[in-house]
Amino acid sequence: MHAEILKPVVVLVVWSLVMWGWMLAVRLPAMKAAGIELGKLVGTKGSDADRALPAKAQWPAHNYNHLMEQPTIFYAATVVLAVSGNGSGAAAVLAWAYAALRIAHSIVQATVNGVALRFLLFVASTAALIGLAALAAVAVF
Repeated sequence: MHAEILKPVVVLVVWSLVMWGWMLAVRLPAMKAAGIELGKLVGTKGSDADRALPAKAQWPAHNYNHLMEQPTIFYAATVVLAVSGNGSGAAAVLAWAYAALRIAHSIVQATVNGVALRFLLFVASTAALIGLAALAAVAVF
């Protein structure tokens, strides 16, 4: 197994947890400022906060949710490449590119939230993911 490709996987996992902490650090004080008592909430979901909190307080939460979506494909593709012995070279470069671009996307979304830049970073990271998926397909078929 090639562990090189697993390094950016661990980086993105850790980054996702950083974003979870960032989300809590921003959202909990915003909830308090809005008079929302966590202990009294019943049957709500995170997206309900969009109606009650300032948009900027929700940006880290939105990004955390994004990190639970498309990166699942990244995790699957990188594990396939690692297990198949194809997790070095171009595959590792693409994995590092994907992780770096997703981290950049997170920082943009949680701070300035410029949609054009976010979209560019998303498209670039998706291109890296398409490359990883193609390499994974070649490795197993």
